[in-house]
Parts: sequence; C-alpha cells; structure tokens
Amino acid sequence: MASVEQHSESGGLFPGMLGTGDIIFMILACAAPMGVLAGIVPLALAFGNGAGMPGTLLGMCFVILLFAVGYVRMIPHVRNAGAFYAYIASSISKEAGIAAAYVAVTAYICSATSVLGAMCYFLSDFIQQTAGISTRWEIWAALCIALISWLGLRKITMAAKVLTVALLAEVAVILLLDILILIDKGVSGINFHSFTPAAIFAPGLGISVIYAINGCIGFEATAIYQEEARNRDVTIPRATYGAVLILGSFYVLSSWCLVLSIAPGDVKSVAAADPGRLVSGVAQRYMGIVGRDVLSLLTITSLFAAVLGFFNNITRYMFAMARDGLLPAPLGKVHPVHGSPSVACILLTLILSVVVGLFAIAGLDPLLNLATSLSSMGAVGLLLLLTATSLSVPIFFARRGEYSLGKTVSPFVGGVLIAIATYLSLDNYSALTGTTLAVVNKLPYLFVPLALIGLGHGLYLKRFRPRTYAQVGSTQVEEKPAIAARVHADAAPASV
Repeated sequence: MASVEQHSESGGLFPGMLGTGDIIFMILACAAPMGVLAGIVPLALAFGNGAGMPGTLLGMCFVILLFAVGYVRMIPHVRNAGAFYAYIASSISKEAGIAAAYVAVTAYICSATSVLGAMCYFLSDFIQQTAGISTRWEIWAALCIALISWLGLRKITMAAKVLTVALLAEVAVILLLDILILIDKGVSGINFHSFTPAAIFAPGLGISVIYAINGCIGFEATAIYQEEARNRDVTIPRATYGAVLILGSFYVLSSWCLVLSIAPGDVKSVAAADPGRLVSGVAQRYMGIVGRDVLSLLTITSLFAAVLGFFNNITRYMFAMARDGLLPAPLGKVHPVHGSPSVACILLTLILSVVVGLFAIAGLDPLLNLATSLSSMGAVGLLLLLTATSLSVPIFFARRGEYSLGKTVSPFVGGVLIAIATYLSLDNYSALTGTTLAVVNKLPYLFVPLALIGLGHGLYLKRFRPRTYAQVGSTQVEEKPAIAARVHADAAPASV
C-alpha cells in the first residue's frame, strides 16, 4: 500500500486502473441506453420524423465518428483529465479553455441532477405500481446521493464494476425484446423504410436530430479517464471508437425494432398518444407483465448508472481544474487509498444535495420540473463543448503544420455538423423542454455570461498570475510503470 500512498502524494490520479472494456462499460452506462430508448426515442418518434428516427440515429453516429477521429489524435499531445477544457486550452487559447471548463462543469452538473430527478420519480412510481406504497422522491434522492458519493470515493474500479453489471442487465433485456420483435415479424414483416431518404427527411427531422445527438452524448468522457487508463495511447482510442460503435449500433437496432413492432405508418401517432409508456407497452406485449416490470426496474438502474457516470466525470474535471490552479488546491487532492478525487467528491455531493433540496423545498416535481429544466440545458452545454472541441482539433494540428484526413478534415467536418445540431437544439429548445415557459427556455443563455466569466478569469491569470496561466490545460501526468504495476496489483481490476 505504500506505493499507492507514494503516488497519491505526487498529486495524480492512480494510473493503470482501467482497461478498454472498463472504460467502454462506464461510458455506455453513463449514456443510459435504457433511459434513452424508453424516454428519448419515443419523443423523437412522436414529435420528430417518426419512422425515420433509426436512420437519423445512423447518420448521427457517422457525425460523431468524424468527431472521434480527431478527438483521439489529441491524446498523445494533451494528457489531462480535463478533456474538453485541456484540448481547447491547448488549441485555441488558455482563456477559451477556462471558459470551456466553466461550461463543462456546469453542463455536467445539470445533466447529473436532471437524471437524478428522473430516476427518483421513476423509482417512487415503480414502488407505487408494484407494491402500492407511496413514497416521497426526496427520500430516494438523499439515499441515491449518499450511495453515489460512497461509490465515487472508492477506487474507480468499484464504480466500473457497478456500471458494468447495470449495463449488461439492461442491454440483455432490450436485446431480448429486439429478438422477440424480429422473430414475431419474420422475414416478410421486416422492412428498411426507416433508412430511406423519404423517411429520414420527413417533417420533424430537426427535432429528431436534437434527440439523436442528445442520446449519444457521453461517449466523449473517454479522455477524462486517460490518466487512470492502462496504456492510454491504445486504450482511450479503442474505448472511444468502441463506445460510439456499440452505442450507435444498439440505438439504431432497438429503435428500428420499436418501429417494426408498431408499423412505420402508425408509429408517429401511436407514440404521440403516450410516449412515456410506449416502450413498456411494447415490452408487455412481447414479454408479459413481468417483462414490463423488469424493464421499468432496469430503467431505474440505468438512470442510476448514468448519475454515477456523470459524478465521476465532474469530479475529475474539478480535479484537473484545481491541479491547474483554477479551483482551490484541496480539490486537486486524491484519496491516499482509493486514488479518487476525494475532496471534489465531497463538494459535488454538497452541490447535488443543495440543488435537489431547493427543488424539494419549493415543492416542485422531480420529473416535470427538475429533470425537464436541467436536462436540456446540460445537453446544449455539452453540444457547445463538442462543437468547440471538434473545431479546435484542426487548429491544433494546423499550428503544428500537420494536415491530414484524420487530424484536420474529419474533425472540421464533424464540428460543422455538430454546430448545425447545436443550432437546431437552440432553435427548437421548447421541443426539448416540452414547455413554453420563458424562464425555462432561456436557461441555455446562462452559458454566455458563464463563458465570459471564464474568459475574464483567464485574462486575470495572464496578467497577474502568469505561472498559473502557463500551466492551464498543460498538466501532464505520465504513467510511471513501476508505480502503475504496483497500483494495478493492489487494485486487481478485471482486464478486458
């Protein structure tokens, strides 16, 4: 254990803890595939281009792959748990990087809190439906925050194992449902109308694009774990491509089967009638009441896994910012035994508790108010970061005189396409929130003053604290083979 303590005193996260499979499972669990299939896809079927949603998802996966091509090429050059923040700081300017850090942390906190609210709502409703017992969502929120905080403080391999179990369970049930639908339809009942231009470019495409990219957000967090990865130059690219391909294939297949189960011509009207119970209704038809209840339970565990994934992302962002001098130094400390950013975990626990507490005191609904108001804001914030990061990659390599399809062309094209999706998100923001309330639909504009504050912070550091300014986004913690081997032996994570 002395080796672990030795490494923690050096100020870095424990290296060599995560393999490719560990990171892929964590990223996929954070994306909450069951939650996306049960919550986002039905809305796209109802209010977007209907039967063309599977084709829209396929196209969006291609766009994200363009982003990923340039994203992973930055890994050998920028080794920092700050990911977006560090990439933009190294490519555009340190001031822009600090602004991105402010936006990133806020967007992730919004996403985590919104998913927490939705999870507590569905958990309370599930207990009411199955046991006939009425419970308050605030109690479940407090218990969930406590459990997530405990898992976040432990070795990252503990969270990886929990997320792996949750992911495998939900994926197994959804794939079983997909297989049952395909068997029921038979060869004669299977058609590919959802992937034709007529279906994809039907009215509502813009809204479907919004839902499609929001469902895929989360894959970019692979770079956040590069300091804790084994052989990061190989592990992180594999995990990034693997997460995009697996997640995309899963969404395309499952949404297509959902359309087939209803019929392409009727799916829009059927989904619009009751989007919240569309998937559970299909599950009951093919798997019975037990299957429906299992799917509902796994939706809850899926959302829990997503909150845990966001928790780990946020604490590592805080850690990276503190280590670079942008946040108080204690936030850059790691636990001497578990190697987790322990002080950041405590701070984030307090933040989640305060936000949830304020909504509870105000008597607001966890789904209609908490989840709705914050989820869309978090999604738009992350889309802004995806756009800025993708466009920063070609700038970084152009400054080095390196031009190629992977380093400049692909990330530039991907950035432009993601920028279009970001514009559509802002232009159709009320479709995301489901409300016409101005106070809710104007929330994304808070990112403007937030980014300006970040820029101002950067200018202040440049003038008055040049040493801190110089290290912004450039902290590199190289893996020490001997220490990594000993930490790996202590942790004994499952290799994949």
